[in-house]
Amino acid sequence: MFDKITSMSSLRLKNADAVVDDQLREDVSFDIDNGLIAAIGGDGVGGETIDCTGLTLIPGFIDVHIHGAVGVDVNVADTDGLLEIARFLAVNGVTVWMPTLVPDSDETYCRVISSIDRLMGIQVDEPVAQAVGVHYEGLFANEKMCGALRPKFFKCFTGSELSELPKLKHGVHMMTFAPEIEGGIALAEELTRHGWVASIGHTRADVATLDRAFAAGAKHLTHFYNAMTGMHHRNIGTVGWGLTNPGVTFDIIADGIHVDPKMLEFACRSKSPELVSLISDSIGPTGSGDGEFEMWGEKITVENGRTQNGRGSIAGSVITLLDAAKRMLSLGFSSAEVSRMASLNPATLLGIEKSRGTIEIGKRADLVGLDEEGNLRFVIIGGRQTKV
Repeated sequence: MFDKITSMSSLRLKNADAVVDDQLREDVSFDIDNGLIAAIGGDGVGGETIDCTGLTLIPGFIDVHIHGAVGVDVNVADTDGLLEIARFLAVNGVTVWMPTLVPDSDETYCRVISSIDRLMGIQVDEPVAQAVGVHYEGLFANEKMCGALRPKFFKCFTGSELSELPKLKHGVHMMTFAPEIEGGIALAEELTRHGWVASIGHTRADVATLDRAFAAGAKHLTHFYNAMTGMHHRNIGTVGWGLTNPGVTFDIIADGIHVDPKMLEFACRSKSPELVSLISDSIGPTGSGDGEFEMWGEKITVENGRTQNGRGSIAGSVITLLDAAKRMLSLGFSSAEVSRMASLNPATLLGIEKSRGTIEIGKRADLVGLDEEGNLRFVIIGGRQTKV
């Protein structure tokens, strides 16, 4: 899958256009040493030099919502399967990811959390997308907004459910939940108290409930527009609440299927790229083409890039964040804006922005090189370079 892997202590990139300090700078050189960005400009630190003429460098993509790829579903994956997903993501420009679980049995959660723990223990020296945590999606969801999730596994919050959930030994924990369910506001408070990323989704909450959840620490919305109430001029719904509350951020699936491209552009421009994260919400069939697949206890079909389950619901996407970035570029968003939505904003959401998400001295050297058409030419993960 990888044409070339270079393991070295130092690397120099020269003649690159690059997103630095939230703007596109021309003809910039970078020095990478021991996996970190050591200098921007300067005379070099030795080692191999890569000529980036004609390429634009941006930080590696960070996907906070991904269920699988290359035939592997996170809910059934062992550590080897998770590594397969991570390899696939790496050659598609994703350098950080959050394995995302759909509602399932407690036994499944225990097994997968153990697999993610093992992955995080062995991935450091591998040129793969680095898992930094886990995202529990929809365990506490509104049954009427279940989408492709399975309501039989949904729970209410009575006080002990969060403490009983399997957790990683270390890393970021994220939860997508509906604040209007029984105990929803108390759940938001508990998530915030324990340092989880509390994100609202699969919801029909009214504005008063959304405001209470926001006050409790839930300041993000999962896959904006999808599985939430829309906007009307006499009832702003979850969509209108998210657009008009300046303290709310959201992520959005930029596949052109979950959200019409015009509405995608409208949401991201209205909110501003400074407050939007791109996600893939990709599922196991990603990278496998069209066909029929068994997933989440039912048959999922993929036709012309559109997923559908037996109930007629869209069941995630089959894109990567590279596809999402290219779509945003095609809609007229600048490289700097796309970099923010695909890298810095997700890093900030996860609380890892001090080490990732921008091209800065001292930060981890996770970079992608794009040509003029937005095609991926190479990926650097922790200072290791691979040509795609």
